[in-house]
Amino acid sequence: AAGAVTGAGLGASAQAAMVTRGFVELRRIGAAFGARPETLMGLSGLGDLLLTCSSTQSRNFAYGLALGQGKPLAGLPLAEGVPTAAIAARIATERNIDAPIIAAVAAILDGTITVRQAVTALMTRPLKTETND
Repeated sequence: AAGAVTGAGLGASAQAAMVTRGFVELRRIGAAFGARPETLMGLSGLGDLLLTCSSTQSRNFAYGLALGQGKPLAGLPLAEGVPTAAIAARIATERNIDAPIIAAVAAILDGTITVRQAVTALMTRPLKTETND
């Protein structure tokens, strides 16, 4: 999501929102599978997420960047997030986990919606408390 938002030129605030709220979704899914919160807060969780969401050395970020810029995706190295998005969205649905960013990424990748449509839908969701979800 962060690469696509950056590629679409939606700005640093939109990218920060995707990363921050995406981390909440990762915590929810992790909790559903018994992950320890301190693991998600460490290098293998938050550290990896920050790198993945900000560096063109990350295949996921580079793929999203190209997607957001409307560039051809053929020939790009496959990012692990591409096949994972649909699986994660399915798991979230099956386990009734609120994961709108994951669902949006899966929908972008399957061609159902555009990056801008996804961001608009995400940013117009009803406001709620951020700390106890």
